[in-house]
Amino acid sequence: MVTEGSVYLYEALDKKVYFKEATILVPSHWKSKNVTKARTESFEKAKIRIDNANSTYGDQPYTKQYGECGTMAEYIHFTPEYLLNDAVIQLYGLRGRVFVHEWAHLRWGVYDEYNKEKPFYHSNGRIEATRCSKNIEGQFYEVTAGGSLQPCHIDPQTSLPTDKCKFFPDRNQNTNSSLMSLPSLDSVSTFCRKNEHNNKAPNLQNEKCDNKATWTVIFEDSVDKDALQTLKPLESPLPPPSFKVVQRAQRVVCLILDVSGSMAGARILQQRQAATHFLRYIIEDQASVGIVTFSTYASTLRSLTIIDSDITRETLVQLLPKRASGSTNMCLGLSQGLQVLQKDNGDVLGDEIIFLTDGQATDNIAGCAPSAIQSGAIISTIAFSNSAAQALTEMADKTGGIFFIAKDDMISNQLMDAFASLTLSTGDYTNEPVQLESVGARTSDWFNGTVSVDQTVGNKTSFVIIYEIRFPSIYIQSPSGSIYTQTNMSHDGLLKTVTLNIPGTAEPGDWKYSIQTTSNQAFTITVTSQAAHDDVPPIIVKTHMNQQFSDGTKPMTVFAEVSQNYRPVINAEVWATLESETGSEHTLQLLDNGAGKLPISLNPPKPPVSEEPLEVGNFTRTATGESFEVKLSGTPPPNFPPNRITDLSAEIQEDTVSIITKIIMKYFIIRWSFDLDMLRNSFSNGHVVNTAAVSPHEAGSVEQHSFNLSFPIQNGTTLFFAVQSEDEQNAKSETSNIAQASKILHGPKPPGVSNPGMNLTVLVISLCVVIMVICFIVAVTAWAVRRRNRFV
Repeated sequence: MVTEGSVYLYEALDKKVYFKEATILVPSHWKSKNVTKARTESFEKAKIRIDNANSTYGDQPYTKQYGECGTMAEYIHFTPEYLLNDAVIQLYGLRGRVFVHEWAHLRWGVYDEYNKEKPFYHSNGRIEATRCSKNIEGQFYEVTAGGSLQPCHIDPQTSLPTDKCKFFPDRNQNTNSSLMSLPSLDSVSTFCRKNEHNNKAPNLQNEKCDNKATWTVIFEDSVDKDALQTLKPLESPLPPPSFKVVQRAQRVVCLILDVSGSMAGARILQQRQAATHFLRYIIEDQASVGIVTFSTYASTLRSLTIIDSDITRETLVQLLPKRASGSTNMCLGLSQGLQVLQKDNGDVLGDEIIFLTDGQATDNIAGCAPSAIQSGAIISTIAFSNSAAQALTEMADKTGGIFFIAKDDMISNQLMDAFASLTLSTGDYTNEPVQLESVGARTSDWFNGTVSVDQTVGNKTSFVIIYEIRFPSIYIQSPSGSIYTQTNMSHDGLLKTVTLNIPGTAEPGDWKYSIQTTSNQAFTITVTSQAAHDDVPPIIVKTHMNQQFSDGTKPMTVFAEVSQNYRPVINAEVWATLESETGSEHTLQLLDNGAGKLPISLNPPKPPVSEEPLEVGNFTRTATGESFEVKLSGTPPPNFPPNRITDLSAEIQEDTVSIITKIIMKYFIIRWSFDLDMLRNSFSNGHVVNTAAVSPHEAGSVEQHSFNLSFPIQNGTTLFFAVQSEDEQNAKSETSNIAQASKILHGPKPPGVSNPGMNLTVLVISLCVVIMVICFIVAVTAWAVRRRNRFV
């Protein structure tokens, strides 16, 4: 597939680009031959994933895309059945062509030029198939149950063909574009250029990319835009790509912990509590763990030890440091940790360091950080204070690690959450921990709450309660009413931790906890679990930011995704809490974008995909995202305008126009024109729609507004509409996608397309999953996402 794709890519981009090499990472739980073990590759960071099919898309390849046009996507998903069974070529097209189609999504952030939801549209009084280029010719037919073809029927409501109608392109074409529309067509070998781009087609490429051609986005907006402008065509024959198949080796982790004088008291205790949670519940079996401490000197408390039993985990827990004194020589700690990692195989490539410190270095951390970065280790850093050496951020950023800032407030669970986030997925989510709850409070009375355990989790469920001063009374009630008290729990007085490990599989439903104290003290509770069944992956939540540093010139974007084995959970209630290093909090609701509603394109008919709704009841999840930094140059940050609307649609009924969109701001302007290009390039010159009587609903709601224009709309008329949002400071968004609506009163004979005949071929298209997010900017250093919802 990659070899074929390299040839197609080479031809598609003027012989400037080809695939030179490919590293294939297969899941660690697969039994594979001739596979190299490697620690430098991660399933979560892989851009092309080969994994089992999911119930939503079956074996059809797809690319998961976040957000803006021209930005790199998350990953491509292929299944073993797709790669190994040649019968799928008849269903999805040649693998090399499909690969280039998906690669364009992944690398260059372009979008599909077909649209199963809107396969047809009106243009100049004719019905056209949604495609690019418009020079692709073919016929409209309905396929009967017996497999024969018959003329399409027209829907009287839309004046467009009914849902059963399909577009069949002719086998012989006079155009070679586009790979984002018809990659399986023999004549197609390149992307649509500006001079042939079909900017009126109602597809995602036009909606997301402001009606730009795919070629324009690739060469002017993508990550490779500069290189593509200067590259010259290759003169030598195209070399075949090289391949390497790897499997993630078991994790090798060294905890490097600060025990300097400033860590004395509550901080050293919180470090022990969080590291204990990591060693007991987070780090996976068969991983190797070492422990190093540093202050004035550095010490190895434990060399690399394989996690092979609960006894081994407890042995490591007992070795965690309990006292703190001395200076903060970070370089000594780094050096000692790297030495510990070297002892397993002579190098540290792909090994991990978890480096925790509560302040600035006594020594020159900026001087020793470069050698640590160049070592090949993955360094995750935790700043357990309001201030952090710049080298901590740099080491995490340049080695593929994660940077956290955790405050030492006793009701804050940020340090526990940071350690809980330091997982490394192998692709087998059934054996990985899932955090259900993480919350804290200060009280002198009752601390109550509910944790929902859904049907996808339940094994190895634990409730960990941390108290500040005195051992409280604790009651945990199962959904069926069973009460667990202190007699069922383990209590560590030195660690000030109470733990309830639910035997077997936790009962699904709402678990209630009640903690009573007569002293004014802080509490935190952390609940983790794992999959209830080996063959049912759990619902998980993932979070990340669009950037880890901002100077205030570009908005920060938070992403939150909840899924089960690649299947998105939609209509969920999602809240993001952003907290600055000074303690101020900002809580925002992230609106469900409905990414899971995009359908599989079935043209021609593909095997039916079974997707039974899964009723799991209430569920809760929490996830902590990496800390990020905002530095302003002394001037106030700009007032960022509202997001560009990309889902505007319109229709005409008689002389009434209706527009539909998801409102993101209270104020907006609607304009229309007979000329698409004029409206796109000069929005202010369009005709204004009177919206004085319109009262928008809550931001994020889908709204439909109907209005009459000042003239009767004639049959055959096509109008174009666009929207600009405006905030309270009069900052205007970019012009929305251009929506078009036509008034077509069809006659007794339904319209067809040119070149009638039976010279047909099969149309094969691929799927791009699109996720939209809400955008904002605040000066923050830590954030987390919580969600609670019923999944149907």
